[in-house]
Amino acid sequence: MNDRKVRRQRRRSRNGFVDILNGLLTLLVIGLLVAGGAVLYGASQFYGDGPLTEEATFRVEAGSGLSSISTRLEEQGLISNRYIFQAGGRTLERVSIIQQGDFRIPAGASMADILREITEGNPIRYAVTIPEGWTSWEVVQRINANENLIGEISTIPAEGSVLPASYDYVPGDTRQSVLDKMQTAMTDALAEVWADRQADLPIETPEELLILASIVERETGVASERPQVAAVFVNRLRDGMRLQSDPTIIYGITKGQATLGRGLRRSEIEAKTDYNTYQIDGLPPTPIANPGIEALRAVANPDSHDYLYFVAKGALPSEGHVFAETYAEHRKNVAQYRKIADEAEAARKALEDAEAGQAADAPAAQ
Repeated sequence: MNDRKVRRQRRRSRNGFVDILNGLLTLLVIGLLVAGGAVLYGASQFYGDGPLTEEATFRVEAGSGLSSISTRLEEQGLISNRYIFQAGGRTLERVSIIQQGDFRIPAGASMADILREITEGNPIRYAVTIPEGWTSWEVVQRINANENLIGEISTIPAEGSVLPASYDYVPGDTRQSVLDKMQTAMTDALAEVWADRQADLPIETPEELLILASIVERETGVASERPQVAAVFVNRLRDGMRLQSDPTIIYGITKGQATLGRGLRRSEIEAKTDYNTYQIDGLPPTPIANPGIEALRAVANPDSHDYLYFVAKGALPSEGHVFAETYAEHRKNVAQYRKIADEAEAARKALEDAEAGQAADAPAAQ
């Protein structure tokens, strides 16, 4: 009797254990199904088409993490669920390679597409472009006017300290950081050009090369003429002649903060100022603009010729200059230029008079 009772108890114990085991296995299966379903749902959301109906631009700020990025993506309607985006980013191990900048997100982009764009794509390029021959005052005006940059530049940098070029930036960069890039580029370019200069130049320092390059830059708008124009000034320095450059006088008047808007007066040409190279020997005290790399190279390695003079070839700057070795030849070239200039002025006035006459003859509006 006792043995049968013991056996029944053992059977009940085994059945209870089996029931518990079956229950646990059932829960495990249910858990796996739920987890698998969640993974499948998350994957479908992560790789499926997103809610964006038209192309948008999304900005990744400097120092932004996956959490803040996913929150802003959801708030801006680019993704449907921030947590799925975060999980995808961590699973694919993309957290550490998120880039800073603005990114174009196409309509219907999936979370996977967006994650790929901000980690592997190319940010929208933003750049500040400084033309050759601009003054430092003009450079600062352009940088300060850029609405994608922050901070303000209140001090005009030294004339000639900026290398004209296009400089990339990321929206939110400081204006000073962009200016710093420009000045570092000039420092590096000047050092490189100075190291590769002709050995017999009548120029003693990189600063003097920079000053002369700025004059060359302002004297001609024809790129191919720079080595010729540079050689004229180098020849004059060698011969002890004054440079007699009109742009230096103009800079002395405007300090690079305005255009003169008229021809030079005789009194201005005859006034002895620090920048009037008709009246002073050698170079002015500072550059008169920010020369480009080609103007620097032209001064470092000018053409080899005996020209000492040049004058505009025609009425347009793009027509270039005509060069001369002697003053007598130069006077002939000047006379020819004045004739062309007078003819161009006469044609301009005739056109203005004709337009004025047409306007006077036109019937009055009813």
